[in-house]
Amino acid sequence: MNNHEIDYKLYGDDMQFVEVELDPQETVIAEAGSLMMMDDQVQMETIFGDGSKGSQSGLMGKLLGAGKRVLTGESLFMTTFTNVGTGKKHVSFASPYPGKIIPMDLSQINGKLICQKDAFLAAAKGVSVGIEFQRKIGTGFFGGEGFIMQKLEGNGMAFVHAGGTIHRRELQAGETLRVDTGCLVAMTGSVEYNIEFVGGVKTALFGGEGLFFATLRGPGTVWIQSLPFSRLASRIFAAAPQRGGSKGEGSIAGGLFDLLGGDRK
Repeated sequence: MNNHEIDYKLYGDDMQFVEVELDPQETVIAEAGSLMMMDDQVQMETIFGDGSKGSQSGLMGKLLGAGKRVLTGESLFMTTFTNVGTGKKHVSFASPYPGKIIPMDLSQINGKLICQKDAFLAAAKGVSVGIEFQRKIGTGFFGGEGFIMQKLEGNGMAFVHAGGTIHRRELQAGETLRVDTGCLVAMTGSVEYNIEFVGGVKTALFGGEGLFFATLRGPGTVWIQSLPFSRLASRIFAAAPQRGGSKGEGSIAGGLFDLLGGDRK
């Protein structure tokens, strides 16, 4: 694939944004809603699919590619940003929540990256954004947060976002790592992965963790996040005040009151 060669610069620490530098006629693709700012003479256009060469093979090819994106919870459309001027121009994309932006040069990882369905932020035009199906159909329906992964292919730059602190782990051949499905951010295409059910009824009900682990087997590289968005959102929701403050939200008594079907009105 012929990907556009883009330059970039990261800003910030916990709420980062990435500034992409575009030469004339260079293009970057991004998810809708990720734009922060852009220079004059950067043309924004909504396209069907990801704009890669593989997605241009007729209407059915475009529909298939777009349909795969729907399975990952993303929009049918993506946005392109093209420098239509004569000099260098800049366009910036912001993190959706506290965490880090990870630059990925696909040409250095054999042209393929598998990542969480909501991790993709932006990429050079020509990078194909698809899905990676798990081989076992059971994990597709019951595999928790990580059962459908996005697949980025090409030889250009791509940017993914993850929450909290990011840990990069190099797995040797045959080395195995078990990760909470929500904490897995990305992995190279050489890593074998599967979703395993956590055994034991007590562990499943009272262990405080999810019911599934992602089992990763090397060789390859994996990226792990310390704060998945789902975990952050659940904590915020749990701490948010509910209607009817007289019943003591957040207290043990209030929780038991709700559990027994009490009416807080």
